Amino acid sequence: MAETLGFIGLGNMGEPIAASLLRAGFALRVYNRTAAKSAALVAKGAAQIPSAAEVAQAGGIVLTMLADDRAVEEVALREHSFVERLGAGGIHISLSSIGPATSRRLAEHHAKHKVEYLAAPVFGRPEAAAAARLWVCTSGAPAAKQRVQPVLTAISQGIFDFGEDVGAANVVKLCGNFLIAAAIEAMAESQTLARKNGVDPKQLAEMFGKTLFAGPVYQGYGKQIAEQRFEPAGFRLALGLKDINLALQTGASSSVPMPIASVLRDRWTESVAKGRADMDWTAAALAVAEDAGLK
Repeated sequence: MAETLGFIGLGNMGEPIAASLLRAGFALRVYNRTAAKSAALVAKGAAQIPSAAEVAQAGGIVLTMLADDRAVEEVALREHSFVERLGAGGIHISLSSIGPATSRRLAEHHAKHKVEYLAAPVFGRPEAAAAARLWVCTSGAPAAKQRVQPVLTAISQGIFDFGEDVGAANVVKLCGNFLIAAAIEAMAESQTLARKNGVDPKQLAEMFGKTLFAGPVYQGYGKQIAEQRFEPAGFRLALGLKDINLALQTGASSSVPMPIASVLRDRWTESVAKGRADMDWTAAALAVAEDAGLK
């Protein structure tokens, strides 16, 4: 029988990931700051737990899917946290998109309690999470990765191992989100050029999605930008800006200039300033169109 897992964070991604684990036969103890978001999982058999610390069982496994570095640190570093309750033999799987420096700091703290920390950020939107079709990047201790493989297999279509440095998988995640953001900007600019010259952006996106750029980023986001479907958000624009900033911070700390990321930061900052923080991050395309005098 599959073991009982703790799960903290039931947002756009956390809830469907947790649902996939339930379908795979894992028992879940779940916590979310807004308790009402646990209702659907409780109806499927999850146990709702009143605090983040109490989701952990001694020597067990806890997964977190939280918005940013601060949110992960708040639940993991506080006194009497779930990390302390896990204790020797316990494993914390962090699915969140956070900085590599944060992961390394968390790993040092976990080691004091004999808990293994694994970075396991994921690629995929909520619909991929619901279908258990995420891509997972991992880094951390080999024995811990071996133990949690059934857990990560239950939510994904593939797992990529980036070694023992816990920050490595987070670097990969930031690289990936930087590439997606750059693609969003490029698609927005090309579609705006098309619109200004009488070409249907939907036709443009369809052609490129079937030919030169036949991949999920260009196919999915290209169509979304062409149709101007920016709500509801699959990935909030504010979180995209957070990851762009993390990529720039990581670049600065390792002497890697990232001029394109700097342009993206300014575009996403502009979009947040215009009140689009909670829209999908493809809504950055609106600012491109506005610059060209289009509505």
